[in-house]
Amino acid sequence: MAFNPFGFTTVADTHVEWGAAARLGELLGERFSERKALLVTDRGLIDAGLIAPVEEALVASGFAVSIFDEVVADPAEAIVQSCIEQAREKSIDIVIGLGGGSSLDIAKLVAVMIGSEQPLSEMYGIGKVTGKRLPLTLIPTTAGTGSEATNISIITTGETTKMGVVSRQLFADFVLLDAELTVGLPQIHTAATGIDAMVHAIEAYTSKSKKNPLSDVLAREALRLLGSNLVAACKDGANREAREKMLLGAMLAGQAFANSPVAAVHALAYPLGGHYHLPHGLTNALMLGPVLRYNAKVAATLYAELADVMGIQGESQEIKSRSEDFVSHMLSLMDESGAPRRLRDVNITEDSLPMLAKDAMKQTRLLVNNPVEVTEEDALNLYREAY
Repeated sequence: MAFNPFGFTTVADTHVEWGAAARLGELLGERFSERKALLVTDRGLIDAGLIAPVEEALVASGFAVSIFDEVVADPAEAIVQSCIEQAREKSIDIVIGLGGGSSLDIAKLVAVMIGSEQPLSEMYGIGKVTGKRLPLTLIPTTAGTGSEATNISIITTGETTKMGVVSRQLFADFVLLDAELTVGLPQIHTAATGIDAMVHAIEAYTSKSKKNPLSDVLAREALRLLGSNLVAACKDGANREAREKMLLGAMLAGQAFANSPVAAVHALAYPLGGHYHLPHGLTNALMLGPVLRYNAKVAATLYAELADVMGIQGESQEIKSRSEDFVSHMLSLMDESGAPRRLRDVNITEDSLPMLAKDAMKQTRLLVNNPVEVTEEDALNLYREAY
């Protein structure tokens, strides 16, 4: 069978090494000539002592380092603007994002916007960014969002709404995967971010609009790595092998969904984060079960393939049975990881579900990728199932 036409783009340079953040200056010095660095991160990582050794390594290699530490979960447009102002004042010529998905998303946008007159409001959507960007390095400290490997930045644009900037300019020049940086992550965050990464792999594999053979390969390997190491990483946060495989799996899932986009799990998760300020990985975990079951009427064959990839045991090789095995296994994994499973468990009120369903319909960029159409009534039923 001939291939349908497809494109695939990803980061050009990735380095994987335990403890390599301690020699970041050396790694960047041999790749870039620029030396006025902006390090985009959050206050928690500074307080945890993760940033000081990185800054020292950069300075020792001749970098002048300015640190922006105002990133928070679900960052608003004002944080982007504040970071740009600091970067321009310091005449920054290279940007480093180090942290969770929010820090990496801010770093991507700032690298584009420092030398651009284009307002952020004109960048939302797909392929709207004009102009070039500064050299960009991304270093994740969670095995979850895959933001280091994507061309996407998600920004909170109002009290409860989020919007995405999707553009080739947001792909980093260099990604460093140092799993030692993830060792201090608490169990609940390890669980939520790990499930987030698994959602990326599953939705990339079942995406309706741009599913392609390269994303499929990456999604399968990501799910194999993540599924076999999630519980180990949650139960023993210092387990080096589990941490390394989780971080690599999260990046592979990011590469997959950057080219075969995510769908209804994310579309339904965003309103939960917007209204209740819950972590993105957790909101994905809460909606995964209901959406898996809803999509199974179309995606059963793909679920059966993923069951084989993950080595899930089952009594029958019939597609419907294997699909059910896959869904059951994912639910069991979430239970074992310790992630909350019900909306009521995170203080979401039942009377808010119709509002959430209405808001989910605004995520048209994501809903068009779902293998099954989702109406507002469907969304409400999925929230009720998750409740």
